[in-house]
Amino acid sequence: MAAAGGSEAAAAGGKRGPLGIPEAAFVVSGAGERGWAALGRGSWGRLRAVGLGIPEAAFMEDVDSFMKQPGNETADVVLKKLDEQYQKYKFLELNLAQKKRRLKSQIPEIKQTLEILKHMQKKKDSTHPMETRFLLADNLYCKASVPPTDKVCLWLGANVMLEYDIDEAQALLEKNLSTATKNLDLLEEDLDFLRDQFTTTEVNMARVYNWDVKRRNKQDPSKNKA
Repeated sequence: MAAAGGSEAAAAGGKRGPLGIPEAAFVVSGAGERGWAALGRGSWGRLRAVGLGIPEAAFMEDVDSFMKQPGNETADVVLKKLDEQYQKYKFLELNLAQKKRRLKSQIPEIKQTLEILKHMQKKKDSTHPMETRFLLADNLYCKASVPPTDKVCLWLGANVMLEYDIDEAQALLEKNLSTATKNLDLLEEDLDFLRDQFTTTEVNMARVYNWDVKRRNKQDPSKNKA
């Protein structure tokens, strides 16, 4: 079968882009996963109800009352806790940014593959072969003549390729595109939420530091003299 043969050539020498998506025709990776959803879960505070489950940084309205709570013996102890939380937010931001870059690379690839499938759908009942090119090696393309076919091979990831009917492949890719787009929207929401947590944590750290400065000044009256 011509479509399978072209896919085998792509599998042997085709260049793969982000997420292992080959650049040859009618080859694509499966939907992106959200295995990172467990990141940040644990014992650090109330979790967000949607998206990743990012802990919300509570604003300190009354620093005096906060510093009297168990475990907040000194300003240094509290500042250390806040800094640890801040670094966890940074770690989450790094992981989310990587996922965002991958999805933004994956979505155009899926759209391009869908366009190819639509073209093959139109040509499957034709008697004329479809002229195309496939990537044999870096910067090296070969011409191919593909007879009309209703079959196509898709990369599913982990070096796994399966043959589908064109209609089935199109439905699968449309589902993958919808999932990837929704995940990208969720990532944008999570990143916006994270930025708010950065700001709140920074303000809390500044308030604790200023509280400690005032406390020290009260303990040393000589510093209050004009």
